[in-house]
Amino acid sequence: MNRSIRRRASRRNAHAQGFTLIELMIVVAVIAILATIAYPSYREHVVKSRRAAAQSCLQEAAQFMERYYTTNLKYVDASNNSPALPNMQCRTDLSNFYNIRVAAADAKSYRLEAAPEGGQQDPKCGTLSVTQTGVKGATGSAGVAQCW
Repeated sequence: MNRSIRRRASRRNAHAQGFTLIELMIVVAVIAILATIAYPSYREHVVKSRRAAAQSCLQEAAQFMERYYTTNLKYVDASNNSPALPNMQCRTDLSNFYNIRVAAADAKSYRLEAAPEGGQQDPKCGTLSVTQTGVKGATGSAGVAQCW
């Protein structure tokens, strides 16, 4: 009796030795569809995350500018290499994706900008900016409210 059970089990195993080409192509098609849907969503999430990091770095740079104004009573000499904007860690971390700099400065006003570069393609928001009064800006196709 054990012999007949072994033969039947052996026959079943002989037919189930692998995948057919059609089964494999179905799996490949499902993976391709999932990747087509998931990759743009992932890419958009990465862009938003870097944009948020640039925003916080702009806010930190604005604090440094205010500190510089408090001691010098002017913004005009605050350049990208001055003590007003020291080598902040966030500028170093974002250097491949955003150029954070003093775009304009005079005695009583300044404008800081975070311009996307390299792998940070962000046509929706473009260059982010903030002024001494806290006015925020964005040069992209979306409004300031969507970018900040």
